[in-house]
Amino acid sequence: MAISLTAVVLLTMAVLMLSVELAAGYTFSSRLIHGFSDEAVSFWASKGKSMTWPNRESVEHMRLLLSNDWKRQRLKLGSQKQLLFPSEGSETHFYGNDLSWLHYVWIDIGTPNASFLVALDAGSDLLWLPCNCVQCAPLSSSNYSMLLPLCSLVFGASIMQDKDLNEYSPARSSSSKHLSCSHQLCELGPNCRSPKEHCPYTVNYYSENTSSSGFLFEDQLHLTSVGGHEHQGSVLAPIVIGCGSKQSGNYLSGAAPDGVMGLGPGEISVPSLLAKSGFVPHSFSLCFGKSNSGTIFFGDKGPENQRRSSFVSLDGNYNTYVVKVQHYCVGGTCTKQSGFHALVDSGSSFTFLPSEIFTKVVTELEEQMNATRLAIEDFPCCYKASSQGLLNIPSMKLLLAANQSFVIQNPMFTISSGQGDNFYCVGLLPIEGMIGIIGQNFMEGYHLVFDWENMKLGWSRSKCQDIGGTAKVSPTPPPSGLTSNPLPTTEQQRNPGGHAVAPAIAGKATPKPSAASLLAVSWRYTMSSLLFSLVVWLLYLI
Repeated sequence: MAISLTAVVLLTMAVLMLSVELAAGYTFSSRLIHGFSDEAVSFWASKGKSMTWPNRESVEHMRLLLSNDWKRQRLKLGSQKQLLFPSEGSETHFYGNDLSWLHYVWIDIGTPNASFLVALDAGSDLLWLPCNCVQCAPLSSSNYSMLLPLCSLVFGASIMQDKDLNEYSPARSSSSKHLSCSHQLCELGPNCRSPKEHCPYTVNYYSENTSSSGFLFEDQLHLTSVGGHEHQGSVLAPIVIGCGSKQSGNYLSGAAPDGVMGLGPGEISVPSLLAKSGFVPHSFSLCFGKSNSGTIFFGDKGPENQRRSSFVSLDGNYNTYVVKVQHYCVGGTCTKQSGFHALVDSGSSFTFLPSEIFTKVVTELEEQMNATRLAIEDFPCCYKASSQGLLNIPSMKLLLAANQSFVIQNPMFTISSGQGDNFYCVGLLPIEGMIGIIGQNFMEGYHLVFDWENMKLGWSRSKCQDIGGTAKVSPTPPPSGLTSNPLPTTEQQRNPGGHAVAPAIAGKATPKPSAASLLAVSWRYTMSSLLFSLVVWLLYLI
């Protein structure tokens, strides 16, 4: 029969004799003295310390025991911090070539809330949505048939009849307001004719001729909180949104038709604004699983035993998630002089190496494989399996700073010729310059933590654990000490014609009690009372 924790506590209140009978006939014994016993008081008195404890059978004594148990539990479990995730759920979605090999998440914006399927991009900062469209990708469900089963599954046919993707409309959201050119988050403010004009934006991406442009607004992002000392509840977080009236390049041909959530460390990104508002630390995590889905959490610091590598600067600036790669290893061989910097970018489907290093890695790879290289479409390094069967693909890894290994779980992908032949291609491409990119294909199977607060990238092997959508409780207000608009105030905005200054970072204040937190306190009080009653009852039986 299993012994409960309470029974163990009661047993340890007695003085036990432990005896060991040895072959030679000697007996050794040891006395176990409970920390709250009379003998313990005498022991501390002999050390010159005055200690008093409540009487053994008193209510105060039972409370002291219970309090000690709670302390032990907190030491075992560690501090539980609040995590935030989109109100539609923490799960991310991957549609392969149908939506340009990117990962997506459903988010809710505005009042009343509207849903958007945005691509996740750790290589940029701005959250933009198709809005007041002049040149946008089509949003009709007839163009994205692969979304219909997902929409039916997530929303239910009775809840969401229209399966089309959304176009953001500031006029239809009562919580929307435009950012002026004098606002410190308006990078193009110096180009405005008047500081009161509406702030424009333009974002150019790595892909050729791919961009988004329009005007900046502030609105509310609907999130769900979990963990910490709070019951699961809703959070309304003020953020900056790009009203993207004009897109170009890949954004008109299948990539991110419903917008992009920039997750970079810039002042305007969602993780930065959530941290500035005091909701969570300046960190977030992504997990890309093998089942075409994953998770995203804001404020996640990751497990204690995860591997970590520091972010490094580019030209003296810390404005992207860049790590130092010491070596690229193929099998047991690490290529010489293969060190380079790499941007960790969830918005890049594949991984890019500086051209010179790419050549060395591929040469080493082919020496260890029994295959002949073929060039297929845009991928220069594809191979056909030999007549003996599958390729002998060696293991691959990146060796980061402090000898931290980042093992590549899935370096190859397959392409079918349509004639029964399968070709195996390396998910690597060359890039000019000495800055590489670690893309999604190398992130598969990892729980990745982007901890900007401590300037660390963390990673651990993990299955992606999704948490469901919003609990039906009242939205959580901004943390105490902050206004309902935690973006920079008028006093923090720059003067017209001057240079933008960094926003003041708000401290992490404790949130005001919400209906959810009061419920959690009540629940903990009830459980404590029940445990206390159980302890007293067991003492009575003894």
